[in-house]
Amino acid sequence: MRNWTGKRYWIVGASEGLGAALAKKMSGAGVELILSSRSEDKLQEVADSLPGHAIVKPVDVTDYDALKKVADDIGDIDGVVQLAAVYWPFGAKAWEPEHANLMTDVNIGGAMRLVSAVIPRFVERNKGHFVMTGSLSGYRGLPGSAAYVSTKSAVMSLAESLYADLHKTGVEVQLLSPGFIETRLTDKNDFKMPFKMQPEEAAQVYFDHMSKGGFQKAFPRMFSWVFRGSQFLPDWLYYRIFA
Repeated sequence: MRNWTGKRYWIVGASEGLGAALAKKMSGAGVELILSSRSEDKLQEVADSLPGHAIVKPVDVTDYDALKKVADDIGDIDGVVQLAAVYWPFGAKAWEPEHANLMTDVNIGGAMRLVSAVIPRFVERNKGHFVMTGSLSGYRGLPGSAAYVSTKSAVMSLAESLYADLHKTGVEVQLLSPGFIETRLTDKNDFKMPFKMQPEEAAQVYFDHMSKGGFQKAFPRMFSWVFRGSQFLPDWLYYRIFA
């Protein structure tokens, strides 16, 4: 089990929902936090609600120079949690170019920029903990969500490749792929969302996995079997069931 006392972690995407809930969980365990997102006011509300010390560093993940400046300003840290993402539900039959491009820029582009700002520092020190956020939707193509699914699939592939490069070093990479979580993002959905979790429940799963170690965790467990198992279905059967 990881000893959290006195550690410094940077949560990128901490202003609400899962990020805010995870910040509270980590702060209660003795972690000093750096909280980032675009909204300084929301970040400050989160920081003020925490039991431990936290500093607020607003940043837009589409701006690499801004991310690098925050990384420079905060100095040595023990770990980073990548959570920043945007979402709009649409597919090929009602394509939204502006939203598709923004999801690409924030979800996978933001993750890549964060890797660029942090991973070289961890590699140089041979020490660090990098936690990435995928999605159950990222395991295989789904109808009505092409843009979002492809960005999350890319984040998951990025995490897998980082792990392949670094798992025999002092730099630890983890990937968590949740299902539906009650947030302003899922509020946009107009369909039934099985096994939907509250942010606090999902934050507990994150915290437990981060504490125990191991590469990846998909959750909720029973729901994840549907998506992970679908990878083994032949195309003709998969698309008959899912599309």
